Amino acid sequence: MSTDQFEVLAATFRRYVSPRLADRILGDGNLPVVTDMRARAVVLFADLRGFTGISERLDPHDVVPLLNEYFSLLTDITFHNEGTVFHMAGDCLMVGWGVPFIQADASCRAVNTGHQMLERFGSLADTWRERHGIDTGLGIGINEGEVVAGNIGSPSFMSYTIVGDAVNIASRLCQRARAGEMVLSSAVKRSLDARGHVIDAQELPAMTLRGRSNPIDLWCVAAVRRMQVTQAVQVP
Repeated sequence: MSTDQFEVLAATFRRYVSPRLADRILGDGNLPVVTDMRARAVVLFADLRGFTGISERLDPHDVVPLLNEYFSLLTDITFHNEGTVFHMAGDCLMVGWGVPFIQADASCRAVNTGHQMLERFGSLADTWRERHGIDTGLGIGINEGEVVAGNIGSPSFMSYTIVGDAVNIASRLCQRARAGEMVLSSAVKRSLDARGHVIDAQELPAMTLRGRSNPIDLWCVAAVRRMQVTQAVQVP
């Protein structure tokens, strides 16, 4: 790899992952990096509940700092759990594990991330309530499946992201989640079970998505219910 190619790769990774993880990716020649190809990934969507209506009532100079606080909190948690930020739009965040490099414990990292987001956002929501008199909550959806990863866009604007049915399902699970809930697909639950991780999750009625003949089994973890993990993920 030429010096110019390395610098482009380094700049790309540091936009989406924590500096610590970017250095590991770039410094370890044996770390399997996944770019421009199909990969199995765990995808998490996080979205604020009722924030669109709230933002219409607030002055713009109040809305922007709130969103910056929100995204700063969620991205810090994501980076702590070695996730990759793929997309921010409005008040929605999409992150993932398993791309751009393989992570055997991707499902556990994702669920731990979701749990931490719900817990810590509760404190931020309390601050917003006291400061601005607004009430909002966080909903999270997590799915596991095959995605296509790559630099997607046009010559004038391009970003490294993931697409595919697994991403669409994660988005729908996020829509299904109520404020303070994390909704998991059965694929995520099976991965957790296979690794010996036990969570305090309640099975929900299966959901049928448009264009799919088979319903998707769902599990829900609420912020007020403590998640019990038998094997803690150790983030170096």
